[in-house]
Amino acid sequence: MTERPPRLATRVVHGGGAPVTGEPVVTPLVQSVNFVEAIGSAEGLRYPRYGNVPNAEQVQRRLAALEGAEAALVLGSGMGALACAMLALLRPGDHLVASEWIYGGARRLLAEELPRLGIDVTLVDPTGARAWRRALRRETRGMFLETPSNPACRVIDLGPLRRLAGDEGIALVVDATFASPINLRPIEHGADVVLHSATKYLNGHNDVLGGVVLGTASYVEEVRQKMILWGQAPDPFACWLLERGLKTLDVRVQRQNANALAIATWLAEHPAVSRVHYAGLRDHPDHAVASRQMSGFGGMLAFELAGGGPAAARFLKRLRLIRNAPSLGGVDTIVSEPRYTSHAHLSPEGRAAAGIPDGFVRVSVGIEAVEDLIEDLAQAVER
Repeated sequence: MTERPPRLATRVVHGGGAPVTGEPVVTPLVQSVNFVEAIGSAEGLRYPRYGNVPNAEQVQRRLAALEGAEAALVLGSGMGALACAMLALLRPGDHLVASEWIYGGARRLLAEELPRLGIDVTLVDPTGARAWRRALRRETRGMFLETPSNPACRVIDLGPLRRLAGDEGIALVVDATFASPINLRPIEHGADVVLHSATKYLNGHNDVLGGVVLGTASYVEEVRQKMILWGQAPDPFACWLLERGLKTLDVRVQRQNANALAIATWLAEHPAVSRVHYAGLRDHPDHAVASRQMSGFGGMLAFELAGGGPAAARFLKRLRLIRNAPSLGGVDTIVSEPRYTSHAHLSPEGRAAAGIPDGFVRVSVGIEAVEDLIEDLAQAVER
């Protein structure tokens, strides 16, 4: 009988290595930046900037086991992970096709910085396979998307893109930060490379800055070489905190999934709310795709207030329990307006075209009692 691999809830606690007698149950923090070297040899050289010190290696093994990847690499930030992943994949003269529905910082990196390195980028509407196919060129080396997308929470069907990438011999790169590995593991759906901002769900406590790249061992080694040269390695303490946060990933995300669905259902019935963006609702355009592709609908949602920007400003000022802050994926429920954060670089017309009109509020749902969260939303809307 073939031994079945551990389930996700077990992998987040024990993945990446068998217990050894005498080892501590909690991974020790090894904060040193220096490790004694063998004389006359580079064998076994350890250095934090190389991503091979004990705390980095431990959490990287666990992340790879969780995602079903050959290897993982932790970097200093989510943007650092994206940048080094692209530098390892693309060369001057190459072409990348990317989704239009991506985080504002990612869009600027792809559309403004990569062209300066001689890498051409085409942004497309990610909902149609034909749009991706039409954008392909002989020089195309990869396709990049987020699912669910930031901040409109659209879910992209990976099936057609997997087939297209396979037919053309190009890499499919998926940022699954909004989902977390509990709700979506893109490698299982044919992705070649997976990215996460570890700052978000993977750590889950709003106290770590980090990013993760996952894929084949050979590709991740290329990313590691870029990380070494571009200085994107994480501190050992960040890796230690990330591993600690991972242990509760399953229970946190399951609670956030349930809370978000309850809140989205409540918001959808409120007269002051003109639209709710959450794939768990049956009238969401991507509900069928999300139901088939994801294990849960996630803890991220967004909604639009009928009164537009002024109504959003009044609403945010009246919140008592929920706080207005950037980032996402933590145990605390926080809200933000993308027009002032992730998409502040776009004009009002540009944001509206991207599905982010004034009055659009993004919610990262935490693990609090959902009744308290709904009561806070209710008094802020109704007053």
